[in-house]
Amino acid sequence: MVITTGGLGPTVDDVTREGVALAFGVTTEFHPESWEQIKERFARFGLKPTENNRRQAHLPHGATAIENPIGTAPAFMMVEEERVVIALPGVPAEMQHLLENVVLPFLQEQLNLSGTIKTRLLRTSGVGESWLDDHIGDLEHLSNPTVGLAAHPGRVDIRITAKAATAKEAEEMIEQVSSTIYERLGDAIYGIDDESLEKVALDSVTKCGWRLVILEAGTGGVIAAGFSAHGSGFAGGQVLPVPDDEEDLEKALIDLQNDRSAEVGLALVLRPDGERHIIDVIFRTPEGEERLDRSYGGPPTYAPEWAMSLAANLIRRRLS
Repeated sequence: MVITTGGLGPTVDDVTREGVALAFGVTTEFHPESWEQIKERFARFGLKPTENNRRQAHLPHGATAIENPIGTAPAFMMVEEERVVIALPGVPAEMQHLLENVVLPFLQEQLNLSGTIKTRLLRTSGVGESWLDDHIGDLEHLSNPTVGLAAHPGRVDIRITAKAATAKEAEEMIEQVSSTIYERLGDAIYGIDDESLEKVALDSVTKCGWRLVILEAGTGGVIAAGFSAHGSGFAGGQVLPVPDDEEDLEKALIDLQNDRSAEVGLALVLRPDGERHIIDVIFRTPEGEERLDRSYGGPPTYAPEWAMSLAANLIRRRLS
């Protein structure tokens, strides 16, 4: 069984239909019903499909079209004896909708599947994979629920996945393991599932009744961009050339705080230093000022994201 995503659009590089047809030794054929559905989707927005959109209505011979109610690309499945290929759109919202409402019910019926699988992500920052493995390595040997790690620049996700007869039983299994992990890791965990580190950090600012400004250099503006989508507590950011003097950086931060009437200010400079990067930080609140420096020795392209994680986690831990 193969499930694909993407390549179902109208352009010449969308070749999933032809690829699946080739794999099954058939040609593609025009599906009038799919074409009518495509035209209907466009009409909802007062538009007409172009001629190249007709390509989306060509499916491998013998394929079963899967109507896509939230997009223009028809999905499809090919079934030949015990072999199945299901081709889904690459647009995440469309793929997820069809997966949950069409594909998973089909697979459960065809494979006589019972039970459910649930997953929870525990999100951590400020600690590395090796530290986490040292603290919860024994849990990574569990067979059900399973526990695994996924590293990102400055952050590591802990994925707990449980299989059970019912969703309630799976949730109870996850909760038991989750409680153990919380006991061992404490505030290294900043959130669960879709919670972002930037939002958690900004929430800690707004809970104090304060606002935050960011001054950054050498990062390409990623830190301010990371906070900008997470609420009114962010008063804006400024990107500067890398300064020669830390006192100039502090003065610029104070000026920015005064200009934006922000009680909390964070200035961060990312400097290349041979095969690593040096990160200098100034963090100012009504309760005082803190300075710290860190080094980053990972892939250079990840350095700005790592600095972003460092900044957000510093705000979170100092104000929580």
